[in-house]
Amino acid sequence: MENEELLKSVTEKAQVWLGDAYDAETRAEVKHMLDAEDKTELIESFYRDLEFGTGGLRGIMGAGCNRMNIYTVGAATQGLANYLKEAFADLDQIKVAVAHDVRNNSRKFAEVVANVLSANGIKAYLFDNFRPTPELSFAIRHLGCQSGVNITASHNPKEYNGYKAYWADGAQIIAPHDVNIINHVNQIKGAESIKFEGNPELIEIVGKEIDDAFLAAIKELSLSPEAIKNNSDLKIVYTPIHGTGVELIPASLMNYGFTNIIHVPEQDVPSGDFPTVESPNPENPPAMAMAIAKAKEMGADLVMASDPDADRIGCVIRDNKGEYVLINGNQIAMILLYYLMTRNAELGKLTGKEYIVKTIVTTETIKAIADANNIKMYDCYTGFKWIASVIRDNEATCRYLGGAEESYGFLAEEFARDKDAVSAVSLMAEAAAWAKDKGMDFLQMLQDIYIKYGFSREEGISVVRKGKSGAEEIVAMMKNFRSNPPKSLGGSDVVIIKDYDSLELTDVKAGKVEKLEMPTTSNVLQFFTEDGTKISVRPSGTEPKIKFYVEVKGHMASGAEYDKAIADADAKIALIKKDLGI
Repeated sequence: MENEELLKSVTEKAQVWLGDAYDAETRAEVKHMLDAEDKTELIESFYRDLEFGTGGLRGIMGAGCNRMNIYTVGAATQGLANYLKEAFADLDQIKVAVAHDVRNNSRKFAEVVANVLSANGIKAYLFDNFRPTPELSFAIRHLGCQSGVNITASHNPKEYNGYKAYWADGAQIIAPHDVNIINHVNQIKGAESIKFEGNPELIEIVGKEIDDAFLAAIKELSLSPEAIKNNSDLKIVYTPIHGTGVELIPASLMNYGFTNIIHVPEQDVPSGDFPTVESPNPENPPAMAMAIAKAKEMGADLVMASDPDADRIGCVIRDNKGEYVLINGNQIAMILLYYLMTRNAELGKLTGKEYIVKTIVTTETIKAIADANNIKMYDCYTGFKWIASVIRDNEATCRYLGGAEESYGFLAEEFARDKDAVSAVSLMAEAAAWAKDKGMDFLQMLQDIYIKYGFSREEGISVVRKGKSGAEEIVAMMKNFRSNPPKSLGGSDVVIIKDYDSLELTDVKAGKVEKLEMPTTSNVLQFFTEDGTKISVRPSGTEPKIKFYVEVKGHMASGAEYDKAIADADAKIALIKKDLGI
């Protein structure tokens, strides 16, 4: 009976999409789903409306209310436009910057956004071609816009696309604007409510002038020009993995003074099909395989990559056997923050008013580094909109040095408010040159950090559960972890439980419950054990998966103990995964 009701509901919703308000291509695709004997695609495309959440939209492209298409993009933009006109009613001209990545349909969707905005009397600055996500954030501030929209699905598979909404400070939207925009978007009930006919007079194409200003601002972040001069021929392999970093990241490296940038020609081709990789995600070793092969061929010192929208960085270094190995997002964060804090100290730039930011699922070793340097560290939720929120709260009184999340995102600047692979790659290369001047490579630098501040080993595990049944299973898993929390993990008792949904910290041994001070709730659980292990669990906000973040502690007195520390930590992580049933 339940399946009959569901099929009846989706059929009724789909039949609306056969009306004259929808184009011929869309109507044909919907009719094909309705006529098909197997109704799976119909159900998946119409069983719900693609939700405009706090991060915007993200979904598989295709016809239907649960898909990314010109109508779901148009509805999101109409809702945004309605809210902007309400929020900025006193302005003569509201302005919005619009950018997109290399994905299939991204240009089309970006043009829809510009048309809908302009049809509503809002000026749209539309980039002439694909651009890195952080440049959109920069452009909002640079052009004095009230909002921004970026069409991107980051590192998701090629079937996906997405829609990110930004506010006037260049950050992705948070309260109260997120809820207000969502409410306005939810009021758009059909294609008839969307103003698709754009006003060309209110659409301005932008490009090189923004590139030049963005690159100039990134150059100002450089702290070690002498080290770069001494090591300008550092062999750096860089790949954009078919994405938006293809021009600006090599340009930024050259702007910094690096002269030996080695390309991976096959992956310099921008393409929404990502033809040389199964997944364009620089945290996955297969995505880095061609760059590593090029590094072996050329004897490179460093290998770096950016994801398709160039906001996340991947990095490969040489291990003590000379092999090229991928380091994780926590290690990238540690290297960059260690470099920025240490180099600022060397230059006498620390005044006691500096701070860094990390997300709650990112390694706690960063806090040890910050504490040792008397630099304040803020913890925030996953997502750079929360790091941007901390920057906004502190920009008048304190100096931001950098912010990081374990998922390969880093932001070194205040002139953009979203993670930035353009500046991160540039500073990573600079850190390598600085370390080389001190007689170290990145492996030795990492080992030095672990010796000084304590060894940690992290692993992220994503359990994918697709579709309606998968979403329900993820909800059930989180419910079970709350009602039946683990008593021990990896042989160590759980002593603290943090539930960010209820904002409660439970001291298991003392039997006490305290309130967590956070700006809002979030569907995240954390378990801390007696031996310093930290496990975080949360559903992804953008993908059909539940994520586990495992961090274990260890001891390392010298570089010679590095391999043993890793082996011991990996054995403990294996036990924890078994305990969690993943």
